[in-house]
Amino acid sequence: MSTVFIDKGDWVVVCDGGQALVLENVGEAKFLNLKTIEVLEQKDLPTHELGTDAPGRAFNSVGNLRSSVGQTDWHDEAERQFLTQLAHRLDAAVAAGKTKSMIIVAPPRALGVLRPAYSHTLKDAVRAEVDKDFVKMPVHEIEKHLSGA
Repeated sequence: MSTVFIDKGDWVVVCDGGQALVLENVGEAKFLNLKTIEVLEQKDLPTHELGTDAPGRAFNSVGNLRSSVGQTDWHDEAERQFLTQLAHRLDAAVAAGKTKSMIIVAPPRALGVLRPAYSHTLKDAVRAEVDKDFVKMPVHEIEKHLSGA
């Protein structure tokens, strides 16, 4: 992995569909020192608490045939909501002047959900995206991976 240049004061947001670590580099660009600002977690609820179990039914406009509608993946929908809310939260932080730039570290699927949720302000603040899943790593390991050490 190539080294990501992270200035002092930049935020590093490490996330997936169920958890996000918002970190700030309080060190120098060469010697990262990431401090945790916030940890966000989505509760992993059972499917029956997220939505209905049975798929819907559709009637054809001609004849008496019925067919089922595809099953909604409620866990996938919850992950999408979590990531969209995260994007809004980050946008609010940038608008409030809490940070000027950030690096987003997330698996490709999560990045695919996040990108359409970026506002223009947030899009301008995101200096780099790293398509890796580091969310379960301790902060010192994340520092090593991002600094290329």
